[in-house]
Amino acid sequence: QVQLVESGGGLVQAGGSLRLSCAASGSIFSIDVMNYYRQAPGKQRELVARIYNTGSTYYADSVKGRFTISRDNAKNTVYLQMNSLKPEDTAVYYCNLPGVWGQGTQVTVSS
Repeated sequence: QVQLVESGGGLVQAGGSLRLSCAASGSIFSIDVMNYYRQAPGKQRELVARIYNTGSTYYADSVKGRFTISRDNAKNTVYLQMNSLKPEDTAVYYCNLPGVWGQGTQVTVSS
């Protein structure tokens, strides 16, 4: 089974940027969809962005225009570029493909 390892989280000031990476232990070439979710303290996990094998993408309204998801099948890696970060983006971010979750990476945005 494919395993997912995330990196790139950290502490950033409001208005700053971070790039999250999600490296898969196996090929993602044939995986139709990969996702980034996030979970803030006391809140439910929510879908942030999705990318299909075709390259099509989906974004939650709260991040549209600020976040960009991409995938590099040759490197078996999915990226989430986060710009214009806001304090409300503070959460643990999880990479996901159907049935598999990464360990999560903390993103903290200070005001």
